[in-house]
Amino acid sequence: MKCNRCPTAAALHITEIHTEDQVEELHLCEECAQKYLYEPNSAKQTGVTTAPAEESEAPGGVSHECEVCGIKFVDFRNSGRLGCPSDYALFREELLPLLENIHGETKHVGKTPRRLPQNQQKHAELVTLRKQLVQAVNKEDYEEAARLRDLIRQVEG
Repeated sequence: MKCNRCPTAAALHITEIHTEDQVEELHLCEECAQKYLYEPNSAKQTGVTTAPAEESEAPGGVSHECEVCGIKFVDFRNSGRLGCPSDYALFREELLPLLENIHGETKHVGKTPRRLPQNQQKHAELVTLRKQLVQAVNKEDYEEAARLRDLIRQVEG
């Protein structure tokens, strides 16, 4: 991620909470961070716009709360922690851009352990292929669906 003030890579990420509805995020390199931290009124020079936290919670600025644990998305943004497993599904639309920004992806694409049994690898591959097959059918891309069907049969047999 780039620094908000210059083209170098950001090394420090600051979240300032001005009020419950106004949150400011800064991404600064070490040099700009030193200036920001030790120069008065430097926050106004960043050029970073502040947005009310409620607007980034959900489309249209509508706030929603988890029925299980009672956490709101603004609470997650302030603490950095979700309250329960159901929050991942509830705040999915808000979390995906954050994950993509942090990791560059929204899906884990790392290596699998060597000790993972072959049948589990095969099962994981089949699950992925079946999801792709459903997507192809939903898009009405029947040629791709037929190719995936044949590939699934090949992996199964």
